[in-house]
Amino acid sequence: MNPFEMVIGIVLIVTIGSIIRAKHGIRRDNRGNEYFVGNAGNDAETKALQAEIRALKERIQVLERIATDHNRAVTLDEEIERLRDRSPS
Repeated sequence: MNPFEMVIGIVLIVTIGSIIRAKHGIRRDNRGNEYFVGNAGNDAETKALQAEIRALKERIQVLERIATDHNRAVTLDEEIERLRDRSPS
């Protein structure tokens, strides 16, 4: 094997290794540090997290409304109770 073939072989091995690592979610930053990128194939978990984020955003909107509105104490108590009823355990 001459030096040219050896260089081509090394380049191919490194390239194939990089492709395999990328498929498994292992990436490198600009400094060469490796980090894991979670697989996007887990749709059930992604949908569950998106639903939880949506619910939290709704709760934040209610809390913002409660904080900015000049409601009576009774209305405030009702809003807080509704939030407690909807909160996940």
